[in-house]
Amino acid sequence: MSTEANNDSFIANLLATIKEIQGELNELKIMKRSIGRKSTKRKTVRRTVKRKPARKVKRKPARKVKRKPARRTKAKRKTSMRR
Repeated sequence: MSTEANNDSFIANLLATIKEIQGELNELKIMKRSIGRKSTKRKTVRRTVKRKPARKVKRKPARKVKRKPARRTKAKRKTSMRR
C-alpha cells in the first residue's frame, strides 16, 4: 500500500513540475512575441525585381533565291524556229 501511495505522490509531483515548466514556457513565448513585434503603422511594400531587357539580335535578311527559267519543250522550239 505504501508503494502505491508513494507512486501516486511521485506522479502528482511529476505532473506539478510539468505544469510549472509549461507555464514558464508560455511566459517566454509571450516575451518573445513582444520583443519581435514590428510596428503595425506601416506595412512593408513588396518591391518587384527589375529584370534586364532581352538583347535585341539583328537578323540577316533572307537571301533571295534566283530561279532558273523553265525549260522549253521541243514542240515549242520547232514552232519558234519555223517563223
